[in-house]
Amino acid sequence: MAAITIPDVVLHSSSGQRKMPVIGLGTAPEAASKVTTKDAVLEAIKQGYRHFDAASAYGVEQSVGEAIAEALQLGLVASRDELFITTKLWVTDNHPELLVPALKKSLRTLQLEYLDLFLIHWPIATKPGKVTYPIEVSEIVEFDMKGVWASMEECQRLGLTKAIGVSNFSVKKLEKLLSFATIPPAVNQVEVNLGWQQEKLTDFCKAKGITITAFSPLRKGASRGTNLVMDNDILKELADAHGKTVAQICLRWIYEQGLTFVVKSYDKERMKQNLQIFDWSLTEDDYKKISEIHQERLIKGPTKPLLDDLWDE
Repeated sequence: MAAITIPDVVLHSSSGQRKMPVIGLGTAPEAASKVTTKDAVLEAIKQGYRHFDAASAYGVEQSVGEAIAEALQLGLVASRDELFITTKLWVTDNHPELLVPALKKSLRTLQLEYLDLFLIHWPIATKPGKVTYPIEVSEIVEFDMKGVWASMEECQRLGLTKAIGVSNFSVKKLEKLLSFATIPPAVNQVEVNLGWQQEKLTDFCKAKGITITAFSPLRKGASRGTNLVMDNDILKELADAHGKTVAQICLRWIYEQGLTFVVKSYDKERMKQNLQIFDWSLTEDDYKKISEIHQERLIKGPTKPLLDDLWDE
């Protein structure tokens, strides 16, 4: 089986105009999955995935690193440079003086010399210490965005990462960041799916040359009630009409918006299906139907209780 070639996008503010594959594999741990992260990453590399999205808070950096080392050893990829590796800074390290050491620690755990992309996981900071989830509101301290971003820029200048960016930033927070950034964020990773289409934010990011990476592109989360996307009758009809799965309709829509995305399936067959979205397209009529889907944010925030000003829309 020939691995599928995945299109990529150039990250504008990256060192050496680094290219990022439009599809990445998310590695946040799945409690129900029988497949280990390491095996999933290896399988994904065999299928043609080259972009892997981790985070220090997921506790998977070691597994991802082991998979990369093994893929190189087995000759599945010729060199580390063929892979695009993202990880994220957790809120406990979201402080100017802790940031560079936190990235160096992630690199050691991943057994890598450099990252391709380093993201601020959430636009909040907590007291340094151990990772807890959800985050207790009593732990939150003032987030020094300017100082933190200066340290992020330092990471890129030191060559520890090829690009820097953010995750879960609203338009308002991006405007604030852009007002003092000397290296603008290359990426904003946020929830985008057919049930939360984020038009205003995606338009803003496009205008500023910031690449959006969609997480929860299939709006998973059965534990959070019905899935507005996967159980959607409109989408089931479109899938039947195209001879595709609902997931493929969702991912094709995101791709046609000019966005990138990370999918999280450790299932071999679904991994393969998620790559089969490049040789067909949606119609104008499909778009009309898609625009009628009820819109509601799935991921309301990482804190308990929720912060009412996190999204400041």
